[in-house]
Order: sequence, then C-alpha cells, then structure tokens
Amino acid sequence: MNILVQDWIVPLATKNQFDLTMSSSKQNLKEVALLFFKLGLFAFGGPAAHISMMEDEVVTKRNWMSRQHFLDLVGATNLIPGPNSTEMTMHVGHERAGILGLFVAGICFIFPAVVLTTILAYFYVEYGQLPSVEPFLLGIKPAVIALILSALFKLGKKALKNTTLIVIGVLAMAVSFAGVTEVITILGTGLIGLIYFGIKNKADLTSSDKKSLLLLSAPGASAAVAGVTSMKLFWVFLKIGAVLFGSGYVLIAYLDGELVQQLGWLNEQQLLDAVAIGQFTPGPVLSTASFIGYQINGWSGALAATAGIFLPSFLFVFLLNPLVPRMRNSKLLRGFLDSVNVGAVAIMAVVCLQLGYAIVVDFKAAIIALTAIFVVFKFKKVSSIWIIVGGALLGYLLQFI
Repeated sequence: MNILVQDWIVPLATKNQFDLTMSSSKQNLKEVALLFFKLGLFAFGGPAAHISMMEDEVVTKRNWMSRQHFLDLVGATNLIPGPNSTEMTMHVGHERAGILGLFVAGICFIFPAVVLTTILAYFYVEYGQLPSVEPFLLGIKPAVIALILSALFKLGKKALKNTTLIVIGVLAMAVSFAGVTEVITILGTGLIGLIYFGIKNKADLTSSDKKSLLLLSAPGASAAVAGVTSMKLFWVFLKIGAVLFGSGYVLIAYLDGELVQQLGWLNEQQLLDAVAIGQFTPGPVLSTASFIGYQINGWSGALAATAGIFLPSFLFVFLLNPLVPRMRNSKLLRGFLDSVNVGAVAIMAVVCLQLGYAIVVDFKAAIIALTAIFVVFKFKKVSSIWIIVGGALLGYLLQFI
C-alpha cells in the first residue's frame, strides 16, 4: 500500500514542480515584454539615455541583476556591432527569461518605434512633409541629460574601483573628446587593462582564457547589392547592421555612403528627413531603416529594411551573453572587462557633456534640465518615463513664454 502511495505522490510532486517552473517562466516573459514595450514607447534621447532608463528599471527598481553585472553587459555590448541600447534589452531579456526572453525583449523594444516611424513614412510619402515636433523635443532633450547623469553617477561608482581604472577612464574621456571612435576607445581601454592587470596579477593564459579571447571576435557580413526590391533592401540593411559599430548616429554615414552615394536610392534631403524621424521617435534611432524602406518600396520595403538592420544584433547577443560571466570569472579577462566598463562610462560622460553643450542653449532648456536633474536626484523613486513626459510637457508650455 505504501509503495503504491509513494508511486503516486512522487510523480504528482514532480508535475507540480514542473507546473510552477512553467508558470514562473511565463510570468518572467510577461514582465520582460511589458517592461520593454513600455520603454520602447518612452525611450527618447539616444543610446546613453536608453541605458540610463534601463538601469533604473532593471537594477534599481526590479533588482533583476546586480549593478556590476549590468555594467559588464554594457561594456561587452560596446564590443559588438549594432545599436547598444537595443542589444542591452536583449541581454536583460536573456537574463530574466532565457533565450526566448532575448527575442521578446528586443522585439518589444523595437516595435513601437518601427510602427510609429513607418506610419510617419506613409504620411511623408503621401503628403511630402513632416509634422512639427519642435516644442516637445525642446523639453525631452534637456530632460534626457538628467537621466544620463543619474546613470553615470551610479555606474561610475561601480566601475571606478581603483586609481588605475580612474586613470584609464580619464584617458578614455580624453581620446573620446579628441574624436576617436567609440569602438577604438573601448577596445583600447580593454587592451590597456588586459596588459596591466595581466602583468600585475601574473595571470597565465589557461585554455579557458584562450577560448574566451577567441570568442571575443564578432563575425561580420557582406553582401553585393543592385536594384531596388525588398530582398535587396534586406541584404543592404543586413550588411549595415552587421558592421555598424558605435552609436546609432554613426548610421548616418553608413546610409549616406551606401544608399545615396553608391546606390542612388535616396537623395540627401530624403536621408536627412528619415534621420530626423528616427531621432524624434522613441526607441532606437535605427528605426530610420523602417522609414527608408517604406520610402523605397512601401510596406514590404519597411519590413525588409527593419528585419535586415536588427537581425545581426539578435545573433551577436545570443552568442555573447553566455561569455560575459566567464569573462568576469577569468583572471585575465577580469581586468579587460573592468577596463572596458570604465571606457563605456567615460564615453557616456562625454556624450552627456556634448549633449549639454548642444542642447542647453537658452534659459528654457536650462530650466528644464535643472528641474529634471533636481527631480532625478532628489526623488530617486520617480520613474525615468515620467521625467521624459514631464520634460515634453514643460517644453510645450515654455514655448508660449
């Protein structure tokens, strides 16, 4: 009798445990989808601002990961092509809800920008002009500076662990101000840390370390294109997405060289209008691809261009994510990762200063920026989304002064 009862209870307990695990996975996936869809609707201001908002939601409010691990992911993301903030959503999704979470997070973050950009492209093609959005941008841009400062303060405290890393950070800021590209700055700081901490710790290259070093190289892609079809559009944007290092703003140079100078599919004004829409809409500036795709080949062109430019990021993050903890645990690569993190924070600081100089040009922008900074640092629990909304409303109201 006891044997029969045990045979019945054990499978039942296993089934209940399986059901609980499945329920937990679905809940995590739902949380990931809702969070990144929300961020996709309100994430204005470029990669640095997006990452600032993400850090607030993921680390401070939800405690999905430690600030150190978040910083490791930021540093690692700078080593691969593609939009950094979009790739960070994929990393976070993977950490919270596994491989499926990676894809759900990325798609939910991209979706609002792509839909809004494509709708605006439709009106642009039909009526030949863009809506006036200046009053709202007047408020959003200064508010973004406060969010970047908040993230810099928190991430900087974690990244600047010792005097050596502070020196590396200062050097990274100096070369970034001098015009050195993000990827060279990041790799340079990483190599300095690799050499210095490797010698200091007398770390030997184990077989595991060698394997990790080899896997740091990101794959590239190339494609020969000719003609204007959705498939050709897909391959052109796939190539761009696979080699686009640095911030999304570097995209302008790639698009100009490929679509205007080489293929002649757009003129300069059409490209500038597409970039303006990409900067106005929330989410990644790479949603510019959707606008261009629609200009060239309608709805199917928008879909093809969007899929092409974002697809490499999903692949790169899928390959890189499991390596980050191994890099942290490796004696040799720990110094490399710490230095890369400092480089990433330094670049964020430079972006913040440059944005401040370019945006805070009158008393209205100064009022919005100072108000946002006060709210962010005084009321730490206020969501970054409300900072963006508040900035937009304040910008709209101040236009009447």
